[in-house]
Amino acid sequence: MLDLSTTKAKLVFFAVAAAIGFFLFFPVYWTVISALKSDNELYQIVPTAYPHAPTLDHFKTALTEGQLPKLLGNSLFVSLSSAAFNATLATYAGYSFAKYRYFGRKPVMMFMLSAQMFPFGLLLITIYPMYVEWGLLDTRLGLILSYIVFALPVATYMIYSYFSQVPNELIEAARADGASDLRIFHTIVLPISIPPIVTVFLYSFMWSWNDLLYSLTLIVSDDKRTVAPGLLLTYLNETNADWGGAMAASLMAATPVILGFMFLQRFFIQGVTAGAVK
Repeated sequence: MLDLSTTKAKLVFFAVAAAIGFFLFFPVYWTVISALKSDNELYQIVPTAYPHAPTLDHFKTALTEGQLPKLLGNSLFVSLSSAAFNATLATYAGYSFAKYRYFGRKPVMMFMLSAQMFPFGLLLITIYPMYVEWGLLDTRLGLILSYIVFALPVATYMIYSYFSQVPNELIEAARADGASDLRIFHTIVLPISIPPIVTVFLYSFMWSWNDLLYSLTLIVSDDKRTVAPGLLLTYLNETNADWGGAMAASLMAATPVILGFMFLQRFFIQGVTAGAVK
């Protein structure tokens, strides 16, 4: 256990904490001040530590002249859809693995988790020709399915870990009263499982929202692009490097995830520490 009883130990602890905090939050600070700087100040040879004449021009340009609203709408649709489907499938699969005993249960779960050992780029090489053959290339459905495939194994294991701690006596008592398995799950188990389900939903949402590789490869139409590849191709490409616009658009693109954590952090913390069901 960390001993902070001496002044020297406290100073060392706070110095290390400050260094870690600086390392983590300095990029965020630099993104904010870069978005607020004018182009003249932003491209000075010697960078300034803060904007001397703050401006919101980059934010206004991103909203009015760029494709940011469309990109945000596409990302919200794809991310919310994949997160909802993933949370639903993971909930049913996790409950099945945790509370039913059937042949091949553990090998199937281990097989699902083993998919995480392969590099995502390698799996993309396999997915791409399949999507071309099935007509799923350059479709939102294809992108949603790819996110479900890669987030589902970890999400299922997270839900499985929680359901394994749910007392079997609670289920057996309801079964003895004549309740069916589906009714037990929907009316008894599901209401006490909101925190891990929200955690899985947020995990799946962030996976989809932050993805660049799959969305850049599987979507080629401008009207279907999501935020990450859209910002890259709009602000940082072969002929343009608009760092102020890129920083402003990135801050607005991060807003949905930040708001999600603000409103759902209580469930997220409970879900991460799930397993203390009594």
